[in-house]
Amino acid sequence: MAYNLLLTEILTAFSGLLILALGLAWPKRGRELSGTVSIIALLGILIYAICNFSAQQVFFQGIYQVDTYGSFFKILFLIAAILVMLSSSKYVGAFQNKSNEYYGLLVFATLGMIVMACAGDFITIYLGLELMTISFYIMTAYLLEDERSSEAGLKYLILGAISSAIMLFGMSLVFAMTGTTVISAVAAKITVAQPALIAGIGLIMAGFAFKISIVPFHMWAPDIYQGAPIPTTTFLAVGSKAAGFAALVRIFMIAFPLATFDWSMLLAILAAVTIIIGNLIALPQTNVKRLLAYSSIAQAGYILVGLVAGNAYGLKGVLFYAMVYVFANTGAFAVATAVEVETGSTDIEAFSGLSKRSPFMAAVMTVCVLSLAGIPPMAGFAGKFYLFSGAISSGYLWLAFIGLLMSMISVYYYLGISKAMYIGENKGGETVQIGGAARLAIWVCLLATVFCGVCPQPLSQMAQYAIALFF
Repeated sequence: MAYNLLLTEILTAFSGLLILALGLAWPKRGRELSGTVSIIALLGILIYAICNFSAQQVFFQGIYQVDTYGSFFKILFLIAAILVMLSSSKYVGAFQNKSNEYYGLLVFATLGMIVMACAGDFITIYLGLELMTISFYIMTAYLLEDERSSEAGLKYLILGAISSAIMLFGMSLVFAMTGTTVISAVAAKITVAQPALIAGIGLIMAGFAFKISIVPFHMWAPDIYQGAPIPTTTFLAVGSKAAGFAALVRIFMIAFPLATFDWSMLLAILAAVTIIIGNLIALPQTNVKRLLAYSSIAQAGYILVGLVAGNAYGLKGVLFYAMVYVFANTGAFAVATAVEVETGSTDIEAFSGLSKRSPFMAAVMTVCVLSLAGIPPMAGFAGKFYLFSGAISSGYLWLAFIGLLMSMISVYYYLGISKAMYIGENKGGETVQIGGAARLAIWVCLLATVFCGVCPQPLSQMAQYAIALFF
């Protein structure tokens, strides 16, 4: 068995341990090097994952799978982690003697996401989920002197533990009805949709709905996003959400196929409500972190539309949109990080006159929020096109119409940020300074957002290749 195909996971785990060991062995120098070591290590792992994108192997009798679908998400998580580290290097420097632990936890959260995406059975998904969320619990409450950070960490811990317990109970019910936890074997064991099995599926869906902030399981997101350190908020918004969808799609497409369970209408209603509530509550927000939190709720609804469709167009849209969402959202949060470092605030007032203090960052923020709104020729437009096309071809014209209408409404609050940056009065007058690493991350996010919108075919083909195992 080609265990070298597990090197991505092994090297990621080793990197996390190495970063923690550096801080213990060389307290001062190790902490200074932790960020650089983390970025170099993950960059090497990313190159290895790209080179082995088409590798196929089933490990441990189906418990863990290396395939193109999992490889796509591995690349997504590693890119997201690297961009977050680059964009927040100046912010994390304020942690001083706790910086290496922060980078170590971020790497372990990435490992948990990778395990979730490639897991072939329920228990492995749960282990990956807990590795990811436990790391996030700590990172959310990392600002010990900040009451909002401590409160956010405690809220996330309590609600996250409850949702994990609900999901695990659902998995136990499915195991009781089928006698297996292997995802590919569950469908073959199901002969009739018994009430206990339906309940198990519902509880699993509820657990995942919390992780990806689907209405009505979304109430934790705004407080946690606003209270957590902004690098944690960034990675939570892009990485955790993508990991939840990676596992959710694999489970529902393989273990509970549409031929046996007609779950698409339920998910369609959840997607519609999530899109509507996320966008409408974002309208009156005056804090950019909180605004992006409600925006991320709406974005989860858009991605869920692809799973509702359940066809090639829809699933390709899920993967395509998840990837471009990483670049657009990370770019927006990178600018917010720089503004918070300089002003100590992420209120929209702090962005007032940003075009005069830093024209480059104002332009990047505008491009990124327009992509999130789905305005052509940004990448978000191509992603929503695939998602809505899949919904229409599956007979959900009304859902595509709701998505389109709410995308138009979202332009209002997204451009509210741009209005403050370009029309607002420059009260401070100081130039916003960003480091070389953050500038590199912002450039990558900007170029990727524009390129994937103007030329979506390469990423589209990659996503199409990744979902081939479902058809």
